[in-house]
Amino acid sequence: MENSVSTNKLQQTVRLMLVDDHKLFRCGIKSLFENSKGVCVVAEASNGKEGVSKILAQNPDVVLLDLELGDINGLDLIEKVTAQKPNVKFVILTSHINEHVINKAMKMGIYGYILKDINAEFLDMIVKSISNGAMWIDKKVVQILRELNPNVIPATQVSRTNFKSTHANLTAREYEVLKLVVDGKSNLQIANELHISEHTSKAHVCNIIQKLVVDDRTQAAVKAIREGIV
Repeated sequence: MENSVSTNKLQQTVRLMLVDDHKLFRCGIKSLFENSKGVCVVAEASNGKEGVSKILAQNPDVVLLDLELGDINGLDLIEKVTAQKPNVKFVILTSHINEHVINKAMKMGIYGYILKDINAEFLDMIVKSISNGAMWIDKKVVQILRELNPNVIPATQVSRTNFKSTHANLTAREYEVLKLVVDGKSNLQIANELHISEHTSKAHVCNIIQKLVVDDRTQAAVKAIREGIV
């Protein structure tokens, strides 16, 4: 995960488009965002050609797309659209990890590379953050990027001791909660794993956000990755 986050407030409604050749998956993602406050799915496409056409017509803020689209791949779609719609933020949502594809996607300026096993609640937060200028890269992909670009992304991480010296105001329990936030766990999942109430879990997350001086749990996770807690 790497991130560049604006401190401005997220726009009221994020115009989201889905491009995936699996109808069932699209339906699941669309259903998730139907219950989201601040995100509206304005269009969906089942292949690359349809995706290009609808992106140009609908002008979404964020596009979630798979790499394999049946006719063309996701990177080709991005290349076809970017020149005409430079403000659209593309986010790859896939089950594939390929060094060549990841490197090419990063050079094309994507805003996210997310694996399909992501927690649904976390995906909602990521889309909202990306719409405001953030960037989200799955931690499994970050490791590959570190290996490909050792001079850009450090291969070694700050020790837990050094992290503690920087953020000594975090309690031991808050460190446990923060690790689970980085893993994309919801408040309820954190509560179940740590055998605490959901209310207590939420309180810990709020304290972490305040102590790390960030706007939300997504930014807290990014800062934890950057500063070496995980």
